[in-house]
Amino acid sequence: MDSAHQIVAIKLKIPKIKSRGKSGKSLLPRDPIVRAALGVFVIFSALVVGFFSYYYVTYDHIIDRRFRGAVFSNSAKIYAIPKTVRVTERIDARDIAAELRRAGYSEKDGQSPLGSYRLVGHAIEIDPGPQSYHSPEPATITIHGGKVDSITSKPGGDLAAYELEPQLVTALFDAEQRSKRQIVTYQDIPKVMVDAVLAIEDRRFFQHSGVNYVRLAEAAWVDFTHQRHEQGGSTITMQLSRAFFLTPEKTLKRKLVEMLIAIELEQKFTKQQIFEFYANRVDLGQRGSFTIGGFAEAARAYFNKDLKDITLPEAALLAGLIQAPSYLSPYRHPERALERRNTVLDAMLETHAITKDQAEKAKATPLKLAPPNVEASDAPYFVDLVRDTLNSKLNEREANEQSYRIYTTLDPDLQKVAAQAVETGMKLVDEQVTKMRTKRVKVGKGKYETKVKPGPDAQVALIAMDPHTGQVLALVGGRNYGFSQLNHAAAKRPTGSIFKPFVYAAALNTALDGTSTVLTPASTVPDQPSTFSYGDQIYEPRNYKEEYHGDVTLRYALALSLNNATVKLAEEVGYDKVAEIAKAAGITSVKPTPAMALGAYDATPLDLAGAYTVFANGGVRVPPILIDSVRDSKGDVVMDFNPEKRTVLDPRIAFVMTNMLEGVLNFGTAYPVRTRGFNAPAAGKTGSSHDGWFAGYTSNLLCIVWVGYDDYSDLRLSGAQTAAPIWAEFMKKAITLPQYSDVKPFSEPAGVVDVQLDKVTNRLATPSCPDSYTAAFIAGTEPHDTCDQGGGVVGFFSRIFGTGSDKVLPPSQPGSQQAVAGAQTTQDPAKKKKGFFGKFVGIFKDDKTSPPPPKPPNSGENNPR
Repeated sequence: MDSAHQIVAIKLKIPKIKSRGKSGKSLLPRDPIVRAALGVFVIFSALVVGFFSYYYVTYDHIIDRRFRGAVFSNSAKIYAIPKTVRVTERIDARDIAAELRRAGYSEKDGQSPLGSYRLVGHAIEIDPGPQSYHSPEPATITIHGGKVDSITSKPGGDLAAYELEPQLVTALFDAEQRSKRQIVTYQDIPKVMVDAVLAIEDRRFFQHSGVNYVRLAEAAWVDFTHQRHEQGGSTITMQLSRAFFLTPEKTLKRKLVEMLIAIELEQKFTKQQIFEFYANRVDLGQRGSFTIGGFAEAARAYFNKDLKDITLPEAALLAGLIQAPSYLSPYRHPERALERRNTVLDAMLETHAITKDQAEKAKATPLKLAPPNVEASDAPYFVDLVRDTLNSKLNEREANEQSYRIYTTLDPDLQKVAAQAVETGMKLVDEQVTKMRTKRVKVGKGKYETKVKPGPDAQVALIAMDPHTGQVLALVGGRNYGFSQLNHAAAKRPTGSIFKPFVYAAALNTALDGTSTVLTPASTVPDQPSTFSYGDQIYEPRNYKEEYHGDVTLRYALALSLNNATVKLAEEVGYDKVAEIAKAAGITSVKPTPAMALGAYDATPLDLAGAYTVFANGGVRVPPILIDSVRDSKGDVVMDFNPEKRTVLDPRIAFVMTNMLEGVLNFGTAYPVRTRGFNAPAAGKTGSSHDGWFAGYTSNLLCIVWVGYDDYSDLRLSGAQTAAPIWAEFMKKAITLPQYSDVKPFSEPAGVVDVQLDKVTNRLATPSCPDSYTAAFIAGTEPHDTCDQGGGVVGFFSRIFGTGSDKVLPPSQPGSQQAVAGAQTTQDPAKKKKGFFGKFVGIFKDDKTSPPPPKPPNSGENNPR
């Protein structure tokens, strides 16, 4: 073989492929570190898959259960008393239409089960639907020159008045969460609201599948680089997941679960459904002690309008509040809210939801918020009492699940007046309290500082009711519901001097109960330092400033709220008889003791409102009621509420008492009511114990006001200084409302006579003693001696008992002369006697009218002595 062609042999070793399952070398990498990493990865992947699988299945069941049926629990609805339109009333057809729209009526037939309306020229046609509060009787209201010209009912001809559909006050709130919300569908949400929310919260809402990974990564990077949470990456669906299923804690696990639930929600519901859930669930601040839930409730709370009626700047404000409703509250932080609103408008401009001109115009719009007075619009203390009343008769869960409609006695117009009067009046109280607490304190040689001693804030309650039906028309149970939910309208307090009329009613009742001694308004009683014993106890009341008036008439003693005279009268009549009348009137805590005469025993303002109906309603007690009826979702009556009336006094006694209580306003301790501009015919009584009280009424409205401290400390201000001004402010505004403007002189029943009495002798006036006043008496008990007759024994007894005969004449025929209303005035009282400082027991002081009520100008109809 030629060496040039030498052959080189190359040996190749080809590995054998072994079949699977046989022992041999592993496919895993030989590097132990790589092998370990791979193992960790596999385990981690298995854990992640297991984690997501577990939570996916778990929350799949939870979501199904949560969204099966009604997403938001049904709630019973609370409605106000129907507004009544009367012939000759000043109102516009558009105002009636707006009222009906707010109640749920539609402009077209068949669109609302509550009813529809139609504007036709100068008239409005109203057609109640099958679920209306009223029977379906259509009516046409014709208006000319801003006045109701006629009201015509199709089946019944001409009407004097027509009740509109009641307005919704609120839903019966969730007792545990204390939240309020109005449920709306996606179609009910205006486009401007949707655009505002998407622009600031989730611009890719309609594109992503629940999680916006780009935004989430961006937010995480910003938070990491700035070392604090600055930017949120949650989509609307993720926010909804958190709100429905998770706690607010910020952890990685919660964020992963939130993302998982969001993905599941997107698989189960449409985008429109998800946005609808969000719009009804999102928290948008606090109103009083309630959370504002959803855009519809927020529109009502912040702007007092329906969601469908909100404007661009209003929608931008609501969308801006989502980020931090408390921090951005437009009531507490208007500058922050305004800045955030404008940020939303800029975002809407960036998303091309609005034009630049629209954005600039909206930015120039100031915040236009509804008044923050929760008591004026929501009547929360009233609603609490309604809820308590329902719970005593119905199961609350049943009422909510069945979507019951609770038709109450609340008059929204009068409630606003009550809230405004309380707000105005309590400022005056605060000023007086601050003045009393302000002292000059010596801080060094020749140096003084003015300091205000700390102390509690005064609280308040106001109840207004129809004295003939018992309907509670307005109620304020405190000055700030958000601060305190204690309902002072239902809290027991010592009644003070507003109890005194029951003493005088028992005295006048001697004309009818067979007592040998008949007492009348002209009878006299000694007002002097006295000691009263009851059992083994001694009671020594005192008058204000230790001033005593000697022998005074009952009319005068009541008008000036004289303590000693009142206790002496109760003793003479019999403590048991006074207690019997008071208990029958509804003041059940009283006991027949001397202290009772000055209001020693407790009662609630609501109790006293019911008790004073005895005087205002012709002797018949009508207990306060807050609910007229409960109906189911179809409008069928489930339960009616009718007050149980009870006769306590003869109507003649009630009228004579009203006549005497008119004197309290016209020349007595309540004369400051007249100086504040309230001049309509009215009767009332001031009261002071630790607290300030005023109870008063007109022919169609009764109102009780209480002012005091929660800790029972002494207010050191009289009812004339605290409660009476609130009452005056309330009544002045109340009688400007059409439904309460028809204030008439009190109607005099048969069996009552009016006589002219001489002011000096309290006998019948003659031309020789022209200085007289008019007083009402039960026929047969009026004085018979004239002012120019001599004294002697007859004159003495006439002066004591105010009558020459104790025989009561039978009632005269109907049609007796009406009581003439007019402002009475006062002459200077006789010189007052100073007495010793009586032992002061408990809380029983005189009405602390300091200074005494201003004296009205002499008009020829002065106070009796």
